[in-house]
Amino acid sequence: MKLSKSQYEEIAQFLAHMPPTRQSLRKLKNRFPSQSQSTLLSIFSQEYQKQIKRTHAKHHSPEATDAYYQRYLSGVSKNAASPVLLELANEFQWNTAVCLEAWTLQVNFAPSLMARIVLERFLQEQDGLTSSKTLINSMLRDPSQIPDGVLANQVYQCTVNDYCYGPLVDCIKHAIGHEHEVLLQEMLLNKKIPFLTEDQLRAKGYDKTPDFILEVPIAVEGHIIHWIESKASFGDECSHQAYLHDQFWSYWNRFGPGLVIYWYGFIEELDCHRNRGILLKDCFPTDIVTL
Repeated sequence: MKLSKSQYEEIAQFLAHMPPTRQSLRKLKNRFPSQSQSTLLSIFSQEYQKQIKRTHAKHHSPEATDAYYQRYLSGVSKNAASPVLLELANEFQWNTAVCLEAWTLQVNFAPSLMARIVLERFLQEQDGLTSSKTLINSMLRDPSQIPDGVLANQVYQCTVNDYCYGPLVDCIKHAIGHEHEVLLQEMLLNKKIPFLTEDQLRAKGYDKTPDFILEVPIAVEGHIIHWIESKASFGDECSHQAYLHDQFWSYWNRFGPGLVIYWYGFIEELDCHRNRGILLKDCFPTDIVTL
């Protein structure tokens, strides 16, 4: 589903005043009923990730991490079964009198990232050393490895209730991305369009490749296509510019013009590089001309 820039900005502005909860997602769907659920969910996730990146340094300052850890200890000492970490991460205060400063009045941090902060501090208190990222990631994926039952339960609650970050979300995103690549591959096979997959290209020694290289180019809407990239996300300006810089122009330099499919839609004004060789679509094209 393609959105105009103004339509996208209206959705983003609505989300700027909402905490990242299931209730907010429900309100988003009710506010924009004409938009697909998958498109709204992708925008919801992307906008929240932008907000997290903007406030990342604030949450990781020594003062903040110490405050979070002390609040965690205080909370579990009163009620170890209460979702202390989850409630701390989701703490959201809105003061209409000082709306411009509202973001500074809340914790509003991703539960999985809050769990990581407290887990790192806990292990440091236990061992007196900074634990490796490998160990931390392993414990977040499998909280039963955490040598404290209360904290293990708190971390588990955070990871299963985080809609944008964490090991569970990473697995879901990977599965959805793979599902759409398989779907695209089946569509190419049905159209009898010969191709090489990313794995086949890497076996040939290519390091940075699109999902599919077409062995015989096709034409889509009058544009020659040599490769296709599948993106199981919404194409907003921030992500698209990053993809152009890190991937798409590299593909263009090496393989020629290509097609990017944003399965959950994109801002239509971003489809401005057709004449330079990068075409955007939100579905598999139907008007394919084989060469």
